[in-house]
Amino acid sequence: MAEHVLQGDPDIPLTLRRSARARRITLRISQLDGRVTLTAPNAVPTNEALAFAHQKEQWIRKHLEARPGEVRVTVGAVLPVEGVPRRIDPGRGHTVKMTDDALLVPGRADAVPRRLLGYLKTHARDRLAAACDVYAARLGQSYTGLSIRDTRSRWGSCSSTGRLMFSWRLILAPVPVLNYVAAHEVAHLAQMNHSPAFWAEVERIHGPYAEMRRWLRTDGNDLHRYRFGD
Repeated sequence: MAEHVLQGDPDIPLTLRRSARARRITLRISQLDGRVTLTAPNAVPTNEALAFAHQKEQWIRKHLEARPGEVRVTVGAVLPVEGVPRRIDPGRGHTVKMTDDALLVPGRADAVPRRLLGYLKTHARDRLAAACDVYAARLGQSYTGLSIRDTRSRWGSCSSTGRLMFSWRLILAPVPVLNYVAAHEVAHLAQMNHSPAFWAEVERIHGPYAEMRRWLRTDGNDLHRYRFGD
């Protein structure tokens, strides 16, 4: 891959990706971070690929302008936790505390992102483990482990060995959404596919889930707006 720039106000970084399987030049704008990727067949000259991007400049700028802006996590910012907007304020003592409308973070201002991130990851793991325990019991199967990561392509996964993985950012979503994702991955312990039998297991252990799936499709990407400096 090669980095280029579409000059203008402002300049737009472009990543030119070559593909032996590509049959034509295509453009993709990541919904997560706004990265613009130009994919071209190996035989297409670089200047031809860049000319294609210039032809699509108005389309690129329109879509980038429509993206929600990033939110830097710092004192005074508002961050959703369990789907509830909470203002980040200075705290006292040695631990982060959460109230109905605030996150109270003690210590220096420059340490707030790191301390709050640690708190959220721990909170996410606790909530997801509790939910998975409930759904695994209903399923009649057990999982072998649970880990938390900052994934971009999926909200969770279940390995063939029964190990569950989730994005810690689910703690930012409404509680029913986090619970649905937990049930979804637990159901894979019985069905390692997305067959009708799998969805029947999800509904059996969780109940109706269409609204939560819809929320993830329409609002889920917004959870990646929040930057902790990591």
